[in-house]
Amino acid sequence: MGKDFIHPYMPNSVPGIKEEMLQELGIKSVEEIYESVIPEELRYKERLDLPEPILSEHELKKHVKGILDKNVSTEEYTSFLGAGCYKHQVPALCDEINSRGEFLTGYCGDTYSDHGKMQAIFEYASMMGELLDADVVSYTNYDGGQAVSSSLRIALRVMEGRGTPKTMLLVPSTMNPEIYSQADAYCRNLAQVQKVAYEPETGLMDLADLEEKLRTGQVAAVFYENPSYLGFFETRGQEIADLAHRYGALCIAQPEVAALGIMESPMNQGADIVCGDIQPLGMHIQFGGGQAGFIACQQDVELIRQFPTYMYGIAETGEEGKYGWGRAMNYRCSHGSRENANEYFGTETGLWGITAGVYLASMGPQGMYELGETIIQNVNYAIGKLSEVPGIRANVFKNSNFQEFVVDFTKTGKTVQEINKTLLGEKIFGGKNLSKDFPWLGQSALYCVSELTTADDIEHLAEVLQRIVRGC
Repeated sequence: MGKDFIHPYMPNSVPGIKEEMLQELGIKSVEEIYESVIPEELRYKERLDLPEPILSEHELKKHVKGILDKNVSTEEYTSFLGAGCYKHQVPALCDEINSRGEFLTGYCGDTYSDHGKMQAIFEYASMMGELLDADVVSYTNYDGGQAVSSSLRIALRVMEGRGTPKTMLLVPSTMNPEIYSQADAYCRNLAQVQKVAYEPETGLMDLADLEEKLRTGQVAAVFYENPSYLGFFETRGQEIADLAHRYGALCIAQPEVAALGIMESPMNQGADIVCGDIQPLGMHIQFGGGQAGFIACQQDVELIRQFPTYMYGIAETGEEGKYGWGRAMNYRCSHGSRENANEYFGTETGLWGITAGVYLASMGPQGMYELGETIIQNVNYAIGKLSEVPGIRANVFKNSNFQEFVVDFTKTGKTVQEINKTLLGEKIFGGKNLSKDFPWLGQSALYCVSELTTADDIEHLAEVLQRIVRGC
C-alpha cells in the first residue's frame, strides 16, 4: 500500500488528518506514542501478518459470507442440541424492533440521551417481574452463568453485611458444568462451591446430604436449577428453601424462563433470589446465542443494595405530574463508582433486554402458557419414541421433564461420539455428549426439543437411531 492509502474501515486515516493530529500532539510519528508507554522489549517491530483490506463493500460481504458458509446451522439440519442455548420461534417483531437505530447498539447509554431506551428496559424488567412474580428485576448482565455467579456473590456480601461471613456455597451435582466452572472461578477467593448429592433414581437433590452440609453453619447460599440442567423438574424447591433458611442461608434458584408460563416461579417457593438467562425470549441462537442474564428478588433492600447492575424505575421530573425514567441506587454499580461498586458489570446486553421485552409483550401470558404446554407435549412424545429403540434408555431419571432429557446409549455398545457422527450424516445434530461431564451416567447424551420440533423430526431421529443400533 502506498503512503497515501486511505483505509476504508479506520477513521482519521486520511494522511492530512493524521498529520494535523500529530502536530497537535507535538510529535512526528505515532511510534513516539508507543515508545512512551510500551517497553522496548514488548514492542513488535515487524509488519503484522494481516490481509490487505477488501475495498469493495460487495467483495467484503461475499468474503464474509464465504467464511460463514463453512458452518452448518440449525436452519439446514434438525437439531436436538440444547444445554443452555435453545432454538425457539422468534417473532418477526423482535428483529424489527431491535434493529431500529435508537436501540441497535447493545450499549445502554446514559440518562440524558437515552430516554426511549431506558423506558424500553424498564418495560422489559416490569414484564420479567410479572413472569417471575418478583418485585425487582435487574438490568441484563452477560449471560445466565454471570447471573448465577453474581447471585452467589450477593449472598456472600449479604452474610458479611450481617456480621456473619460464611465460606461455603452449595449447588446441585447435576448443575450445568459450564456455569459451575464459571461460578467456582468467580467465588473461589471468598468461598468454596460444593456440590450436593442427588438421588440416583429421580435426579432430585438429596435433602439429607443438603442438611448435613448446612449443619456446618458456614453456608451462605443454596443454589438449584428448575428444571435442572439434565431436564427434570426439581420438585422440592420449597423444601430446599426451607432448609436453607433454617440454617441461616439464602436460597437462590435458576428457572428456565420458557417454562414459567406453566410452572410456579421459585420466587413463590421460598427463593430469595432468582436468576438465569433470557436467551429463549426472542433471541436467535446465532452460532452460540444472544445470551443475557437476569437477577431478581422481592422488595428486600438488604438484597437490592447488593445487586451489581443498573436498576431502572419511574422518576419525578422538574415538572409536577410528569415522570421519566431513571436509575435507582446508582452507587451500587460500576457506573456509579468503579472503586466502590459491588462488582464490575458490562452494559453490552441491553439490546437483548429490549428484545426480551418485545417478545414477552407479543406473547402475553397465554402465549407463554402455550409455549410451555407445547414443549412439554413434544418432550414426552420424544421420550416415548426413543424408548422404543432397542438398547436405548430414554429419560434416565424417570421424572417429569421440560425441554431436555437424558438418553443412555451404553447398552448399544456404541459411544455418543460415534452415534452423533452418524447422525450428522443424516443432517441431524444429536444430543450433548455427557460422558465427560457426567461419566457415571455412562454413554449418555442430553437431548433437547422445543416448540419448533415436529413429530416428523422426532420420528426421523428414532428411525435413524434404530438403524445405528442395528448396525445398518
